[in-house]
Amino acid sequence: MPKDDAHEAAARLAERALELPELATARTVAAYVSVGSEPGTRALLDTLHARGTRVLLPVLLPDNDLDWAAYDGPASLARVQHSGKMALLEPSGPRLGPDAVLEADTVLLPGLAVDGRGMRLGRGGGSYDRVLARLERAGADPALVVLLYDAEVVAHVPGEAHDRPVRAVVTPSGVRRFG
Repeated sequence: MPKDDAHEAAARLAERALELPELATARTVAAYVSVGSEPGTRALLDTLHARGTRVLLPVLLPDNDLDWAAYDGPASLARVQHSGKMALLEPSGPRLGPDAVLEADTVLLPGLAVDGRGMRLGRGGGSYDRVLARLERAGADPALVVLLYDAEVVAHVPGEAHDRPVRAVVTPSGVRRFG
């Protein structure tokens, strides 16, 4: 996608996401900083932070689990090169532990695709599968929302027994809700 198109798509994605009641009323949102060809999340993160929403961002651990730290604006991000993996922008503040995600009212999830059942296809590292399992074990029920491009909403994605559906998908052209 050309750079100008990607910036425009990120702006539209942020607009659509910010219209969600799940984000409008959330005190804490667990999110992520987009990488590579993922739909851009920076405008969304900055707007949530400016509104006073507590934004938690992941910190990748050596075993692919996720720790969390608060997002305090663009200056709070540091580029971290993980061994054998891509570089990520991660929050540089104090680590809050893997269970910090349990405080989230809404969890924004990355993905490669989502289908008509709300099943999300991730990148295959299992990091967010662990997050979703942690939420389920604790009895936490935040709104699960995946951010994608329009073409990434597909008819069917393969699923496994541990996969959980998301509540909604946000794309630059709109929101689709499930179940």
